[in-house]
Amino acid sequence: MTDSRPVRLMTPEEIAVNAGARAAPLHTPDIGLFAERALRLRQLAEGHAMRDYLMFAAELVQRQDGLLKQPRVLKLPDETAINSAMVGGEPPLDAQRFPRDPVWREELRALLAALAQATIPEPTRALVRQWADADDDLLEKQATALLAGGGPGLDPAGAPLIAAALQVYWTRLVRQLQDRYEQGDRGQNVPPFWQIDDPTVCPCCGSRPVASITRVAAELSGQRFLACSLCGTQWHYVRIKCTHCQGTKGISFQGLVGEDGRKSEAVQAECCETCGHYLKQVHMEKDLRVEPLADDLATLTLDLLVGELGLARRGFNPLLILGEPEAAHDGRHAAHGAAADTAPAVYQEGAPPPDPGRH
Repeated sequence: MTDSRPVRLMTPEEIAVNAGARAAPLHTPDIGLFAERALRLRQLAEGHAMRDYLMFAAELVQRQDGLLKQPRVLKLPDETAINSAMVGGEPPLDAQRFPRDPVWREELRALLAALAQATIPEPTRALVRQWADADDDLLEKQATALLAGGGPGLDPAGAPLIAAALQVYWTRLVRQLQDRYEQGDRGQNVPPFWQIDDPTVCPCCGSRPVASITRVAAELSGQRFLACSLCGTQWHYVRIKCTHCQGTKGISFQGLVGEDGRKSEAVQAECCETCGHYLKQVHMEKDLRVEPLADDLATLTLDLLVGELGLARRGFNPLLILGEPEAAHDGRHAAHGAAADTAPAVYQEGAPPPDPGRH
């Protein structure tokens, strides 16, 4: 007997969602995270209208690399705390809830001392001295505001310096917690990181992504990962799916057009017509050198032009914070200012194919 019932074919959106259900890899930050970022910033600075700032950012990130590679043992959550976070569907190192060790301020002052030895403009050097002399209470208040995505009281000029120290601290936390599990130390029997209830924020620290990246490694080719703005973790998130409302309808892509009329396809803005938000996506298949935070920083004209279309930025880049915070459903979304670079226009494309399924 044959079955005469009609066969229902899945839509591209359903295929994308189902592919994600089968594949949810997570990549904790590598020890070379900041070194690679600094190199990319220097590459992007060549001939760029924002050259001075990109070079300063490269100097700052290079000092982050030096700090991360220095040994420093941090206080980590015990297995009870990890289990509690897992049951609650929360990240174990939530940036807004995990008790910050005052050691992060030592990281900041060491970072500022190293930066003071670099070749930087005198106004920047004065800013470095100002924050090196700041008292602990002010630093903690700035850190709290920054980790909440910005807000009243946050000094936008000093925020990149504060953020740099917090990035080192949380990157170290994530690496040490993962290492402890892999080495089987202290009776930690459960993996420290997992899929949390909110897939739009980092499963390690709960921070918003700075951008997303499509990778080219064999088994991950064409798959999209969100890149954490704080700890550098990358976690799988299917393509053609809004990183704000999680919708799969009305997705399009905006990109810059150079003065020579050529499309820049290495960095695009994934735009959601449904909720009016966008997140940048960098493509390794177009440029193997792309790095989410660095390429986001170097394409602020794209933010400016997409913003003129009435779309709000979902990504958060702590190395450049301008403007007033924007209200959001999860309290983690803040407005982000933009400065001009050399590309004068944008182009629009429809959604690309969904992630290839992983079995």
